[in-house]
Amino acid sequence: MSPTFHSLRQYRGYRLFWSGMLVSNIGTWMQRVAQDWLVLVTLGGGPAALGITTGLQFLPFLLVAPFGGALADRLPKRRMLMFTNGFLGLVGLTLGVLVVTDLAQVWHVYVLAFLLGVGTAIDHPARNTYAAELVEPEDLTNAVGLNSASFNAARLVGPAVAGLLIAALGPGPVFLLNALTFAAPIVVLLLIGMDAVGEPRVVPRSERRLVDGLRYVRGRPDLVMVMAIMFFVGTFGMNFQMTTALMATGVFDKGPTEYGLLGSIMAIGSLTGALLVARRGAPRRRVIVGFALLFGLLEILAGLSPQYWVFALSLIPLGMTALTVVATANAYVQTSVDPQMRGRVTSLYLMIFMGGTPAGAPLIGWVAEMLGARWSLIGGGIMTAAGTLAVTLLLARRNGVVVRPRMQPRPGIRIVSTAPG
Repeated sequence: MSPTFHSLRQYRGYRLFWSGMLVSNIGTWMQRVAQDWLVLVTLGGGPAALGITTGLQFLPFLLVAPFGGALADRLPKRRMLMFTNGFLGLVGLTLGVLVVTDLAQVWHVYVLAFLLGVGTAIDHPARNTYAAELVEPEDLTNAVGLNSASFNAARLVGPAVAGLLIAALGPGPVFLLNALTFAAPIVVLLLIGMDAVGEPRVVPRSERRLVDGLRYVRGRPDLVMVMAIMFFVGTFGMNFQMTTALMATGVFDKGPTEYGLLGSIMAIGSLTGALLVARRGAPRRRVIVGFALLFGLLEILAGLSPQYWVFALSLIPLGMTALTVVATANAYVQTSVDPQMRGRVTSLYLMIFMGGTPAGAPLIGWVAEMLGARWSLIGGGIMTAAGTLAVTLLLARRNGVVVRPRMQPRPGIRIVSTAPG
């Protein structure tokens, strides 16, 4: 088996965990497509309503994720994950019942999107740090890359299946099927039992405070730089849940099947990026900077696509660069922090990376309503690239990074790291 899949071959517990999350991730992608279609088309909410829905779904990452990280450092992660997956399944079931009984209204979607975000914000820090307990430290980067691969392998299947189901039966059954997929992680967590490579150190109560995580990050300029870049990537660049829906319906006048297909096509690139990160050794900050800039440029070009299939194909390199940035940043955070701080630092990272979406998504939705759907991508790409460049220049000296202009062989910039990473 390829070294890319080393953690799956080597660790039974990780293999079970990865498989259960793959099933759940397929359902998650199905729900994302169905939720957007429900708001934008079935309920006629328009781009602004879609932006509000997306913002509400990610708002808990700003409000709740830090506490989720503190809980992940304090409570048994396996039990915590069983609870969060049960809660997320219940939210999906509720929305499905409302839709199939023709009772669903836009405000119902707003409330349930927020609750879905609450469950996810608590789940993600525990999920990420629990995976670290199932492999040896030297295999953590590989495991993080494979986690991203699972999410994006599911993206190959979920949106396409959701598009077909919506076209045939409407969005309601998609939500019900998603609720069922949350049983898979619960079953595998029961099968794993206490099958961790090594039990994490019990963190004394005096060391569990959220403020200690903030102080830890503040004392690490490298983490500040990575998190600041990911703020721009997450807030303005990675609103694909909304932007692809707007492009499919507002620019190319396509139906649910073609919209769902866009998510699967993008997943080809995303899965490629995740597997490339899984093959690499230690994650590097210069990779994060370089690919964040490239991602912003590719997003601008995608927004200028003249035809549906040109846009669809542009999503492959866009997905690859996006996931390379995300998976590398995630791996850097996971591998470079002290194990007893991992939950809190990971939650702060998620808060910054995903917590800006409540402001960014409604803003992008408003821009799309005022200037046209294309500007949801063009504007997001400009903000991502400009923000990444500004952060790199402002924090370069503290991080031992030199940004030099380059005229030969092609004009551009060269990022030189004089410190590890």
